[in-house]
Amino acid sequence: MGVLTYETEYASIIPPARLYNALVLDADNLIPKIAPQAVKTVEILEGDGGVGTIKKVSFGEGSEYNYVKHKVEGIDKDNFVYSYSLIEGDAISDKIEKISYEIKLVASGSGSIIKNISHYHTKGDFEIKEEHVKAGKERAHGLFKLIENYLVANPDAYN
Repeated sequence: MGVLTYETEYASIIPPARLYNALVLDADNLIPKIAPQAVKTVEILEGDGGVGTIKKVSFGEGSEYNYVKHKVEGIDKDNFVYSYSLIEGDAISDKIEKISYEIKLVASGSGSIIKNISHYHTKGDFEIKEEHVKAGKERAHGLFKLIENYLVANPDAYN
């Protein structure tokens, strides 16, 4: 098994606490509401939403995938860190054991820097294609922008 690590950063005009509330703490409700073409539903299969919780994310009509299952690995509300792994679903090929993510929001002026570290745990000597990683980064950036735009348009939300 190999582990490939990729890091990305995005700048946001939204302060970390507010962005964390929307992006992490209420994402299961907010994302299907503002991007139903991307995510139709999020359902908790096991747990209470905290560490160890397993969620099923069903994708919307606009997605090439049907679903994934997330396992919550860590939630640090004080330091705006969230980690989870994709453990099952058609967005993960049979050559990938899991994909782990750590998202950290850091204050930058009046906004935030979103730091995302992705760990692809591959089976055998399988190599991840760069276009697969690039497509994932673009989807993540698009989702961050949707949430940011929602927060700009709704200044009283998640304060």
